[in-house]
Amino acid sequence: MVYVIAALIMAAVTMTVFVAAVTVPARPRTIRRRLAAIDDQRDRSTPRRQRRNRQKREQLEALAQALGDRVVTRRSDVSETRLSLLRAGFRSPNAVPVYYTLRILLSAGFAFGATVLATVAGAPAFGSILGMLVFAVFGWLLPQVVVSRRKRKRSFEIQIALPDMLDMMVVCVEAGLGLNQAMDRVASELTQLSRILSDELRIVNLEMETGTPREDALRNLAERSDNEDLHSLVAMLIQTDRFGTSIARALRVHSKSLRTKRRQRAEEAAAKTTIKLVFPLVFFVFPAMFVVILAPAVLHIIRQMGGLV
Repeated sequence: MVYVIAALIMAAVTMTVFVAAVTVPARPRTIRRRLAAIDDQRDRSTPRRQRRNRQKREQLEALAQALGDRVVTRRSDVSETRLSLLRAGFRSPNAVPVYYTLRILLSAGFAFGATVLATVAGAPAFGSILGMLVFAVFGWLLPQVVVSRRKRKRSFEIQIALPDMLDMMVVCVEAGLGLNQAMDRVASELTQLSRILSDELRIVNLEMETGTPREDALRNLAERSDNEDLHSLVAMLIQTDRFGTSIARALRVHSKSLRTKRRQRAEEAAAKTTIKLVFPLVFFVFPAMFVVILAPAVLHIIRQMGGLV
């Protein structure tokens, strides 16, 4: 029994490491092509073991993509899944096939593990089937939960760093830089504060450098980020660009409104704290206080009643 549990734990750890390795966002193909010459020189100085590990990883990605392509061709929500993965930070072209491959492998792996555990524990057939179905559903939904949490985390980080980004852009624009140059400058200065927002601004600059109109590049930024404040900022920049109004003034006003929203969110979170503390107080703090305060009095009453009897 101990050896079976150890083997299952080892299999679970191995599958977790494989999931983490496959879901890491890969470089876009354009960057790969540009760095091809540098990679050739790097391969000469790279140890043989690292080259083998990279080759194995590429082979695993190719197998996962081959399996996922068969699933993708039969689904109708591929565009929604691709957009969801893009908002979670997975920009690789083969992210969707790998995503469905992971869901299939995790579902099958958890179902197999539940079957083995039920067989070793001697569970009845109905319990084994029920456990297998429950673990299979859990394995199928686990990548979706991870992607959703990553989306929320990225959106929250963008929401926190957005007012500071706008202040930097106001300083750059008032110093005489254009909007494109200001975004490029802010992207380089924003790395320490928010790597996610810095990368998004760099992508916008790259799109505009390759010939994409500024309006389309800004709309792509809003679609990739899935943040309400960023959507409003993009709408404001597009409107300012169309009507030719002052960008510095619009950015300053918008930055002030975003800071007001951030303060209001903090006040709202502080107001919710009292409600959230009710359950810990009722279930954990008050019982301990009652024991400490009332226990001596209860013991004294019990002794007095015992003396009367």
